[in-house]
Amino acid sequence: MSPALPHRVIFDTDPGVDDAMALYFALAHPDIQVLGITTTFGNVTVQQGAANALYLCALAGRQIPVTQGVARPWVKPGEAPPAYIHGADGLGNLPERMAVKEQLDPRSSAQFIVDMARANPGQITLVAVGPLGNLSLALRLEPELPRLLKQVILMGGTVLEPGNVSPVAEANIWNDPHAADQVFTAGWPLTMVGLDVTHRLVLPVTLFERIAQHHRHRATDTLHHAVAFYANFYGSRFEHVAAVHGCFGHDVLAFIYLVAPHLFQTKSGQIRVATDGVAQGQTILKRQAGIEYPQAGWEAALPSSTACMGVDAEACSALFESTMMRPWLSA
Repeated sequence: MSPALPHRVIFDTDPGVDDAMALYFALAHPDIQVLGITTTFGNVTVQQGAANALYLCALAGRQIPVTQGVARPWVKPGEAPPAYIHGADGLGNLPERMAVKEQLDPRSSAQFIVDMARANPGQITLVAVGPLGNLSLALRLEPELPRLLKQVILMGGTVLEPGNVSPVAEANIWNDPHAADQVFTAGWPLTMVGLDVTHRLVLPVTLFERIAQHHRHRATDTLHHAVAFYANFYGSRFEHVAAVHGCFGHDVLAFIYLVAPHLFQTKSGQIRVATDGVAQGQTILKRQAGIEYPQAGWEAALPSSTACMGVDAEACSALFESTMMRPWLSA
């Protein structure tokens, strides 16, 4: 059953193959209204990410404001984008691109977030699936932002699952750990959709082939191409993913949590991020309440967050497929 009003969303992203998957799910879902796309560095440079967001929207026939945001981490040195995962262009090295006439919104991503939150207090969910510099900067511009946004849902981090850039760190958090720690301690309703659940959802390339054949549209053809490239990387790392020639559904799970939170098992507690050393980027969940630790940084006044720890992957896959098969694309 659809809600009386759709979820109004700002999508903070570094597109990125799985970002494209998430964006198209959000555009296809009847209960999600994407108000704007704010881009950051990560899977690609921020310039490429902004170009990709404009391109993906144009392919789908949607006019959505797109902004360009932070280009590097706050403190740590920046890393080269992982072209071997997403392609040099972030979309699996597309053989060609159609011309796009749409232009970027001139505001920075952080300013766009602040402006929209001020204009729509308590109404907007921010779904973030890249490094968190835009949210960190938005907090500096507007300290009241945690009370102006409805909630934050982010794809990033891990509690028990091994990391993907170190034994303990997930890439989005590791890319800008100082920004991430500020976001986790800001005091807004926050849900972390991390590797503990995203590594449970494996989507085969054949699913995207079916979606592309169903729609016969340039947008879904582009997504199929990008996912096929992405799956080659995951197949080289994980035998069970290679067995189905697929990929993890990282970013799309943030949107699936938005519309179907009942499919997830969660744990609440304070979350901090290690900002340097061999554990840089580790997301640490205080899993046992009522204990006062001598280590500073775990004071009782620290805000609590929610971490997704389990997921019904089969139901999520079915929801993704049924949503993507809907008539959501313009001719």
